[in-house]
Amino acid sequence: MKHEELKKLDQETILGTYARSDVSIVWGSGAVCRSEDGKRYIDFTSGIGVNALGYCDPQWAEAVGRQAATLQHTSNLYYTEPCALLAKRLTERTGLSKVFFCNSGAEANEGAIKAARKYALEKRGIERPEIITLENSFHGRTMATVSATGQNAFHKFFAPFLEGFVYVPADDAEKLRAAVTENTCAVIIETVQGEGGVVALGEAFVREIAAICAERDILFIVDEVQTGIGRTGKFFAYEYFGVKPDIVTAAKALGGGLPIGAILFGEKCDAALGPGEHGSTFGGNPVACAGGLVILDRIDEAFLSEVRRKAARITDALARMPAVNSVSGLGLMIGVALEGRDAKKTVAACAERGLLILTAKDRLRLLPPLNIGEEETEEGLSILRSALE
Repeated sequence: MKHEELKKLDQETILGTYARSDVSIVWGSGAVCRSEDGKRYIDFTSGIGVNALGYCDPQWAEAVGRQAATLQHTSNLYYTEPCALLAKRLTERTGLSKVFFCNSGAEANEGAIKAARKYALEKRGIERPEIITLENSFHGRTMATVSATGQNAFHKFFAPFLEGFVYVPADDAEKLRAAVTENTCAVIIETVQGEGGVVALGEAFVREIAAICAERDILFIVDEVQTGIGRTGKFFAYEYFGVKPDIVTAAKALGGGLPIGAILFGEKCDAALGPGEHGSTFGGNPVACAGGLVILDRIDEAFLSEVRRKAARITDALARMPAVNSVSGLGLMIGVALEGRDAKKTVAACAERGLLILTAKDRLRLLPPLNIGEEETEEGLSILRSALE
């Protein structure tokens, strides 16, 4: 189907919730994709952090195809091996004790919120629990997760939003401590605020949150939907901060391109949800879990070391480009603040030249595949430099 024909069909039949770029993608391999007209692009977006191994990694595709031809789905009323094995790998990797599988990051955060509220009721007798979340945060687009999101831009049109969320400024430990009451059941954070502009929290602040939660029997929840599964150069970004959360949420890169989310529970709260209290028809899907097993097999310590090396190389190159005011983030989750340039126009200029990148607020956002090669890296950086010039 020709691009204009596809574009017309999409606009006629798909709900207009996405401001799509004027590109139709029909093929991909590694860090490269092609449009319907054969134009080649270097992809520094990874499907917004999903394609950890790039497009159509052969090992991943083989495992997914084999599982799809064996058992594509069955009810969670029965046991399946890929689901159990993926949970085992995650608990072994993190030291957390239980996993609940769902289909997205928003669903994972939704489940974490439910678990925190039930834990507070059963363990502390709190009937109207409150969760502290940070200003400039983003936790999803369901009613609970958009209510947890600390950005006014998302708090429009859908009132009344869910009660029970308290917002405090990021990196202000004094205000966070002052916000804690007898009804506080959890604190939820992103260690790097992705949609908020790719801004990393300070280590002292994150450690203070962990200490407050431990003191007051408050659950410490870390949203690793975008930062997790190797994106920052650690398996989970919280490892940089020397803390151990009670609950960790993950999605995006976990499936390598298939819909999957996960809630990881520490021993303190791993019995918070029981039979019939939460569920997901497609959670733990065998095909998605088969893809996840390949991702976890590949992202070992040597792989993560390479991610950190590539990140240092890219960050250094970006800092020396024209109009770049600052570079933020961790690992291959990179934000670029521009001076005298419009981020959205820069994204469009890059696409015209054959590079796909993203924005986060008024910054550029780069999320290249974790295994991107040197040649594609250099080509992509060259295109970005040309667009900025």
